[in-house]
Amino acid sequence: ALAGWSAARVAALALCGRVPPVALLAATPWLLGQGLTAGALVGALTYLTQSLAPAVHALMTALGTAGGRLLVVLDRFSERPAELPRPRPGAAPGAATAAGAAPAAAGVALRGVRFAYGPAARPVLDGLDLTVAPGEHLAVIGPSGTGKSTLAGILTGDRTPSAGTVAWLRPPGEADGGVPPGVVLLPQQPYVFTGSLRENLEYLRPDAGEAELTAAVDALGMRGTADRIGGLDGEVRPEALSLGERQLIVLARAFVAAPALLVLDEATGRLDAAAEARAETALAARAGTLVVIAHRPASARRAERVLVLDGPRVVLGPPTELAARSPLYRELTGEVAVPPARAGE
Repeated sequence: ALAGWSAARVAALALCGRVPPVALLAATPWLLGQGLTAGALVGALTYLTQSLAPAVHALMTALGTAGGRLLVVLDRFSERPAELPRPRPGAAPGAATAAGAAPAAAGVALRGVRFAYGPAARPVLDGLDLTVAPGEHLAVIGPSGTGKSTLAGILTGDRTPSAGTVAWLRPPGEADGGVPPGVVLLPQQPYVFTGSLRENLEYLRPDAGEAELTAAVDALGMRGTADRIGGLDGEVRPEALSLGERQLIVLARAFVAAPALLVLDEATGRLDAAAEARAETALAARAGTLVVIAHRPASARRAERVLVLDGPRVVLGPPTELAARSPLYRELTGEVAVPPARAGE
């Protein structure tokens, strides 16, 4: 839509800004013969080049910005109404998990998944096959724009693929159909609200006990932040916290929920390397299944398997294996390929 509108704007600028002065110059002999003075001719040419052309250019620039947005909005209005997400059946994440008990893990299987952000857009994911086994720790890496966040939304049911199938591998005893309970997605921007620290940590699991909240604070290494706030009953004011502190609170919230499937979409990006390692290790032990959209090489090395996204090219395997067979993995992580040992060495 923007390309089409830009082409129309260029044509209009050429027609309204360049054609009139050329036409005036071409008609000069005839106009002088009709009695037009040289001064009037120069005045008309000055008006066309110094007043009309800049005005047309400003108008087309304004219309180009607003017109492009208007075309996109009208295109959205003309589409069929978006389907609202179905409510997830079952209890809230972690509600059925006893204190201290390991959660039932959930996995997900993708077959031929394709996703594009518009009918004419190039697919972000195309023909992706992926199985995340229950209890697995998977890292996803790749250059910017290769569909990592899109994949995170598909794994948690927040996005519906354009083609292909998504099947969640449920804990034993759960009925099939839709996204299972206990699936949590933590995005890059942490959602922390004004209220007590206790209320923020209980957001995904209102029945959590005092011991579980304290364990989450200690496991995520946020004792200093909690003490500064005033303990579990101290008031959280989001504007007074750094992005790293807000991410810690959200990560502790996920620890309390003990989800069956937890997806971190660069949710540790504002933490230092040591805090990130502590958080991922604690969540890998607490959550049933952990998928990390990684932004640091160490996150990939901590995972059991790594998915490398690079447009239509996808590589999947253990970190040690990918270091030997994936140039992109080595480029993103700084790993060095180790040649296999020869006989007798």
